[in-house]
Amino acid sequence: MAFKITDKCVNCGTCEPDCPVSAITEQNNIRVIDANACISCGTCAAECPADAIVEE
Repeated sequence: MAFKITDKCVNCGTCEPDCPVSAITEQNNIRVIDANACISCGTCAAECPADAIVEE
C-alpha cells in the first residue's frame, strides 16, 4: 500500500531526501509521492513534522 501526502503538507521538504527510492517530488508547491515507485516503507511519514503523510 503506497503512501500519499495530504493537504496538511507545508512543503518543508523533510520527506524527500529520506525516501530510499526517490518517489517524492515537488509539484505546485506541495510534495507528491509517485504511488508506482513507493515501496511503502513509511520513512517519509515518520519524518513528516506536519503529519501530512498517510497510507492510501
